[in-house]
Amino acid sequence: MDHREFAPPAGMAGRVDHLGIAVTDLEAGIRLYAGLLGLELVAVEEVPREKLKVALLKLDREGGPGCVELLQPLDPDSNVGRFLEKKGPGLHHVAFAAEDMDAALAACRTAGLRLLNEEPLPGAHGKQVVFLHPKDTAGVLIEICSRLP
Repeated sequence: MDHREFAPPAGMAGRVDHLGIAVTDLEAGIRLYAGLLGLELVAVEEVPREKLKVALLKLDREGGPGCVELLQPLDPDSNVGRFLEKKGPGLHHVAFAAEDMDAALAACRTAGLRLLNEEPLPGAHGKQVVFLHPKDTAGVLIEICSRLP
């Protein structure tokens, strides 16, 4: 099979934007990923709508795309708080970059994928986000994200 024949679906950038990792202690996560593993800490911010504090770390110091996003719940009853209670720390989601959010979501709907939020919501780092139901994506919570206009 010639893999060159595959192009990203309409609206998708064809790359991973970030890996979301749920942690119970953001500072300890930063020490691990920045201190021990050498990733560059880009930003720390709160996402009040999701009751989260997040840290963004670059995977490639030479400017390539892709980051690790550490997620610490500010409320045990938040989505990430419930995830940690049920599954413990670890991979929470994989985020794929969209060049055209409307086209990307239309492609997802056409493929029969359920969206957990029908319209993009403001997320961390100046992005708009939509999550796909993990039952439709081989058990992985997938985020589609794009920069806010």
